[in-house]
Amino acid sequence: MGGSVAEDARRARDVQDRSRLTTLASSAAAVAQKQPDSAQSQHESALVYSYLSQLLAELRDMAGSLRAAQAGMAPAEKAVRLQPDSAEYHRLLGSLYGQAIPGNVTSALRYGRKSLDELNKAIALAPENSEVYLSRGIGMYYLPSMFGGGPERALEDLSKALERNPKSDEALLWMGIALRKAGRNREAREALTKAVKLNPRRVWAKQQLDKTPAQ
Repeated sequence: MGGSVAEDARRARDVQDRSRLTTLASSAAAVAQKQPDSAQSQHESALVYSYLSQLLAELRDMAGSLRAAQAGMAPAEKAVRLQPDSAEYHRLLGSLYGQAIPGNVTSALRYGRKSLDELNKAIALAPENSEVYLSRGIGMYYLPSMFGGGPERALEDLSKALERNPKSDEALLWMGIALRKAGRNREAREALTKAVKLNPRRVWAKQQLDKTPAQ
């Protein structure tokens, strides 16, 4: 999922280093602007913005999270145009559309269908890839039930993600969040405990575990 910049961005997200991740997003965007015909550069820029959007949502800066997601959409769309057969590029674009949705009905109307369309394309291109189901599961968690989303729908995709990669700490994290939303606290704690064990750097996973009741 990208080179060293993307890995640095993932680590910054994990430890909630907002300053570092903001700097990485600006740097990746500058590279993408200088290399408009490089699908890889466009993808990397979009991916770093996706991590930044995630982090800002974790920090409850929803306006900033929306701006970061929207900033990542243009390079993600360009990457898809350059390489339309890439499941990863469709996955990331669908994820960014989905990251614009939480708590914003207007964004849900604008991006909900586009997010699902891109994620469904990613799954069609790579049906055995855990990441594509993880991304759709997260999207379903945030998509209002009136649009076909919700925690139960999310759990279906998250289960598929874990079937394909049982050691995905991110899938376990979101499985725990969705289980808690569904009122299944004991199962939620089990999933979150596994997520923290697999990736002890992930601050948000620890926070989610701490806030989940035992029963």
